[in-house]
Amino acid sequence: MRQLTRLPLTLCFGLAVMIAVAAPMARAADRERVDAFLEVTGFDVALESIRLSADSAPQMLGIDADAFGSEWSRLVREVFETDLMLDMGAGILAQALSDEALDHASDFYATDLGKRLVAAENASHMEEDDAAKSEAGDAILNGLRGINSPRVELLSRLNGASDVEESSIRALQEVQVRFLMAAAGAGVIDLQMEEPDLREAMRAQEPEMRASIKENALAGAAYTYQAFSDEEVLAYAKALEDPQMQKVYALMNAVQFEIMANRYEQVAQRLGNMQPSQDL
Repeated sequence: MRQLTRLPLTLCFGLAVMIAVAAPMARAADRERVDAFLEVTGFDVALESIRLSADSAPQMLGIDADAFGSEWSRLVREVFETDLMLDMGAGILAQALSDEALDHASDFYATDLGKRLVAAENASHMEEDDAAKSEAGDAILNGLRGINSPRVELLSRLNGASDVEESSIRALQEVQVRFLMAAAGAGVIDLQMEEPDLREAMRAQEPEMRASIKENALAGAAYTYQAFSDEEVLAYAKALEDPQMQKVYALMNAVQFEIMANRYEQVAQRLGNMQPSQDL
């Protein structure tokens, strides 16, 4: 699956809309075929990589994760358990993904180019040293800009085709709102804002956020697809621009971010029952 900006959608905007759209297209895909779809597209690894975003959770709340010792590691392991997240994703997709859309995406990612793209995306998703990856991506992007390479525009087109910028903004806002509200409800933090005010404050930050996400996404794409030729990047962008693939990605983005928000809410609830500790 396309590399998205790693950020900590609600069902109302993304998932519910896509379920409503997908239903009349064709009958929903069966679970066995959906499981195969997760693997061939790399969506299984994209869901697994949600765990790597957990490090940012305490920072959002002004909490030091180290204060909880081994309890924090156990919480992350349990809340972001891979099989649980895969089951959540597969269950939703089995209801919302049509056979036609499943076949279209699977056919592309089963090609030689598709397989190589998924391998590169999987490796990028699971890169734990996000700072090193960002630094490398920035260096590649700056180098391309230094020689006025047309590849920068190709990477921008690729990101636009999978709606990286817009979906990441919506995800960032929704995950943070739901996480903060859940943390306040669990007594972890004393939130001074009501939910509507919190959402309005985040909307006010959108211009800066959009510029930052766009640049980070470009650097991420430069890093992830560095081994691919310009022709291959263009072919991928064209494949993602297909209307059928657009529907598939809108659904996968919504599913991924709904699971992320759901898991962050669980983190907040669990934190309410945890006490700072020290490993002996």
